[in-house]
Formats: sequence, structure tokens, C-alpha cells
Amino acid sequence: MPVYTFQGTNRAGASVAGERQAENKAQLAATLRREQINVRKLSEKGKEFSFPTFGVGVDAKELAVFTRQFSVMIDAGLPLVQCLEILGGQQENKTFQKILNSVRGSVEGGATLSASMRQHDKVFDALYHNMVEAGETGGILDTILQRLASYIEKNVKLKRAVKSAMIYPVAVLGIAAGVITLLLWKVVPIFVDLFNGMDVDLPLPTRIVIALSNFVGSIYGLMLLVFFIASGVAIKLWYGTEHGRFVIDTLLLKAPVVGMVLRKIAVARFTRTLGTLIASGVPILEGLDITARSSGNAVIEKALRQTRKAVEAGQSLVDPLKATDVFPGMVTQMIGVGEQTGAMDAMLQKIADFYEDEVDAAVKDMLTAIEPIMIVFLGVVVGGVVISMYLPLFSLIAKLAGK
Repeated sequence: MPVYTFQGTNRAGASVAGERQAENKAQLAATLRREQINVRKLSEKGKEFSFPTFGVGVDAKELAVFTRQFSVMIDAGLPLVQCLEILGGQQENKTFQKILNSVRGSVEGGATLSASMRQHDKVFDALYHNMVEAGETGGILDTILQRLASYIEKNVKLKRAVKSAMIYPVAVLGIAAGVITLLLWKVVPIFVDLFNGMDVDLPLPTRIVIALSNFVGSIYGLMLLVFFIASGVAIKLWYGTEHGRFVIDTLLLKAPVVGMVLRKIAVARFTRTLGTLIASGVPILEGLDITARSSGNAVIEKALRQTRKAVEAGQSLVDPLKATDVFPGMVTQMIGVGEQTGAMDAMLQKIADFYEDEVDAAVKDMLTAIEPIMIVFLGVVVGGVVISMYLPLFSLIAKLAGK
């Protein structure tokens, strides 16, 4: 029987880790859940490290299309195994095809659909297989799959909006850095050789650019490049730790402009996820646990775990949410109204719709503001380097004209 290593947190929020024997990952994950351990990492001992495989994953868009097709087939009355066989056979993604065939084999062997999907938690996460389990239990699997498809599609749209906001400034800054480095490394030294053969005083901007060129072409320039790369790797590794992730996520939420957008994204994701889970019949405590794990932000995750503890102790949902001081007042007020009226799921979906529209508007405003700033920045920096190299030539021409 294989041995698995695991890391997670217990009910008190304390970190726990250890080794257990189990027949498979799914069995151990179920055992740990019964012990109220929230698993963060689970891997077979001796196989913790593996080389990454590129281009063989299952992206959210493929999962959304599969879920939508699956719901239509179930609603049409096709048997579960036949649905999985058809969908697996038409998959172009070979990895996804193997996973669906594995799920079909488990279902044919007598396992439930949710238990079969739980064995492939890299594709079907906790939210997915818990909602499927609720659908199986309540006999509304087609409805649950429709909700899941809508949730994934809206989540994809939200991520696309964020990526579109990041691509432009990153691309412009990258191009600017490349052009400036090329100018300083290759072009400026040609002008320096020219100036050395001329009897002309170099103006201050030219001397500054030449000094920068000498720095870039020296060992110190290479050391600076290595320093930046090492810093980036170190920050990424630190972000992989619990403390580092919390610190960086806190700083990001407090950052001007970007922090506001990230907070709106976090609120939209939280309300959409929890609303979908509650509407599907998942208990509130389990829903909060799943929402915390899928929040994508350590600050939001901590706030939701504190809220879960308070709800478990008998409090309402709105009071501990207010106490965290993370969510906007409008969100907690609307959740309070949803609790009082018994329409929590509908209210959460309305909040999610509102904040997703807010994210779209904020992203468009950011792009509108950033575009001219980036163009001006690129023009000033690159143009400044070029003009500073021509200033001595202008001085020389003026001297010759004076003679």
C-alpha cells in the first residue's frame, strides 16, 4: 500500500503535516476530511517532485464546454456512462480524454460520479465534485451541471478581463527595457568612439547616457541582471509559503488602483462561488470551506476561515464578515438582507454580477489611463537616449558654423 505525505490545516487553523498509508489519493483525502483537516498538498511519497509537462493540462474553457455538454446530455435522459463515453471520445485534449475514460471506468465499477471525479482533483476541484455530489444526492445533476458551467464561464470571463489589463503595460515595459538595453549596449558605444575623435565638450545628458552604457556593458550590469532574476525567483518561492503569500496578498490589496481592482475581483469570486454552492444544496459550512480554498487570495481566505468558525459557533454569516473588515459595507449589508429574507443564494449572485461589471469597468478605465502614460514613457526614455547622443553633434555643427 503506497504512503502519502500531506500538508493542511485543522479546525483551529493550525498547520498540520504527516504521512499516511492509503489505497489511493481519494481515499486518504476523504479520511482527512472526516478528521476535519483541510488538505493543501497531497502527494505520494517519493513522487513529490516531478518534471512539469507543458501543453497537456485541462484549461477552464475546456472544462466549461464539457460541463455544458454533459448537462444537456443528462437532461436529455442519456445514461451517465454513455454520456462520459461520448464526451471522452470526442475530446481533442488527450489528457482530458484519459481522465474522462478513467471516470467512466470508476462509474462502471460502481463508484458515484462525484467520488470518481474526486480522484482527479487537479481537473475537478473541491467545488466541482462537491456540487456534483449535491446534484447526485438531490437528483438534480443536470441543473447542478448547468450552474457549474455558468460559474466556470463567468470565472473564465473574469480572468480574461484581468489578463487583458496586465498584458498591455507588461508588454510595453518589456519592449521599452529591451530597446533601451540594446541602445545602451550596442548603439551608444559607436557614438562614444566617434566622440573620442572629436574636440567637443560632452553635455551632461550625454555623459549620463555614456555612464549608463558603460555600466550595462560591464560585469556590474550582468550582476544587476542576475540580481533581478534571483529576486524574482526568491519572491516566487516566498509566495509559495503561507506567511509570504499572506504578506504579498496584503500588500497587493493595499496597492493604489490595482488593490481596488483585486478586491473587487476577490469579492466577485467569493460571492459567485458561495452563491453557486448554496443554490446547489451544499451546506453553508462546507461552502465557506470550499470558497476559502478557491478564493485565490490569502487575506480573503483567512477572513472566510474566521467567518466559518464563527458560523460554526452559532453566529449569523453577516456579523463575522463585518468583523473581518475585508469586505465592503455594501456586500455585508446585502448578505444580511439575504439571510433575513431566506434568499441568500440569489443575493450572492446579484452581488457577484454587480462586482463583475465593476471589474470590467475598472479594467477599461485602467487601460484608458495607462495607454497614453505608457506611450509617453516609451517616447521620453527612448527619445531621450537618442537625443542625448546627438547633442554633441549639434554643438560641433554650431562651432563649425561660427568659424
